[in-house]
Amino acid sequence: MLTQTEDKPKPTDEQVEIYDRIRSTADNLLINALAGGGKTTTLEGAMSYIREPTLYLAFNTSVVKEAEERQRNETIPSIVKIDTLNRLGLRCWKAGNGKATTDPDKPFNLLRAYISDQVTGKEDRRAANEAFADILHATKMAKHLGYIPEGQYTYARRLCGIDGLNARLETPLTPFEQEIVDDVLFTSIQASYAGSVDFDDQIYMPALFGGSFPRFPNVLIDEDQDLSPANHALLDRLAKGRLCAVGDRWQAIYHFRGAETGGVDKLKAKFKMQEMPLSYSFRCPENIVKAVHWHVPHMRWVKTGGVYDVLPTLDPTDIPEGAAIICRNNAPLFRAAFALLSRKRSVSVAGSDIGPKIIKLLGKVGASTDSSETLLKKIEGWMLEQLQRTNAPASVIDKAECMKVFAGWGKNLEQAIGYAQHIFKQRGKIYLSTGHKAKGMEWDTVYHLDKQLLNKEDQDLNLKYVITTRAKKELFEITTEDMQW
Repeated sequence: MLTQTEDKPKPTDEQVEIYDRIRSTADNLLINALAGGGKTTTLEGAMSYIREPTLYLAFNTSVVKEAEERQRNETIPSIVKIDTLNRLGLRCWKAGNGKATTDPDKPFNLLRAYISDQVTGKEDRRAANEAFADILHATKMAKHLGYIPEGQYTYARRLCGIDGLNARLETPLTPFEQEIVDDVLFTSIQASYAGSVDFDDQIYMPALFGGSFPRFPNVLIDEDQDLSPANHALLDRLAKGRLCAVGDRWQAIYHFRGAETGGVDKLKAKFKMQEMPLSYSFRCPENIVKAVHWHVPHMRWVKTGGVYDVLPTLDPTDIPEGAAIICRNNAPLFRAAFALLSRKRSVSVAGSDIGPKIIKLLGKVGASTDSSETLLKKIEGWMLEQLQRTNAPASVIDKAECMKVFAGWGKNLEQAIGYAQHIFKQRGKIYLSTGHKAKGMEWDTVYHLDKQLLNKEDQDLNLKYVITTRAKKELFEITTEDMQW
């Protein structure tokens, strides 16, 4: 194994091979960068060998801003154009359509207007409003997957039908809800042609309906495992020269958000890419790397040592500040947050999206006069009803368990909501996160809470790998039952 003797080690044999391939061939490349594998350094090194205009694309604005800063510091050549997928897609649509203004509230407003103007009858309107969040989510998922209503816009590139859309939704659409989704999508597409687009339209419209695309001899795409079908369709239109994709197929965990199933291998086959590994982890030391060999046996380490241990018990006072507690589900994290706060430890819970959903669900399931006992019974009833319809039972159970956590701490619905709001306002020194939210982050010390919640499906196996490789020095596994709350 390599040993690291400097803060910035010399390029590995794998990195040198990638640079040579970039410099001496025109091959399309698939760089499989394992967790902590020096992806950023490798990309910078690769770009330094490119002599033709190059487009570098990333998902997140933060990643693009960091790349732009490195370009200002001249570690990325000025010949490289740095952009987000969405920003590029918007320009392509605007160039082909003549006008486009981004309206983030467009999906919400279109659905609200449709229910108000088109849904007649008291019961239908009530049903539509109760399913508002699910219908809105389905409309967004339709754009990620490339769904176009049957018989509409037949000239466009339709990537999936209603069965494909329903298979990705937590709760499949009823015929009534499908009709609303189709009508709202039709109206949304019309609005895009008229110049009003939302964030999802920035990919959906140019990828499926066309636009004016720039031509670069080289295109580099980051985090290829997270690309949606619509992202893949956008790349089809964009990449006419060399394509280099970077990512980690074992970090594919966003199927529920619309990521393409087996996307890395589909990209490799589509563009006849030569796969090249980055198998050395500069983040994780030896013992933590060995802890993922069950899933990624070819992963190697630069740093020796490290700690990996399964704890029989844990006193919360022993958790160091700056550590992270990571779990597949939210409910165990909320229990841990309450317990840590009661022990005068400060916490920060990653829940900017789940928090409002749980609070809204509590208000929907319960009544203001409900006692804790009554509320817990109603939550159980809600869960049983949802389990009869869902494609994602684990998600339904987790939401129910989250509500039960808050209901159990409060004497009534009002207190339960108050406790939930209190938890999500915390900004402390022990970080609690789901595995999905922890992707891309790292801590010296990580506690993997309740690993038994992970199932044997590919996405959860990948998620375990992601959680394990967040640790830079120490990884501990512990169950809620073994915590000394």
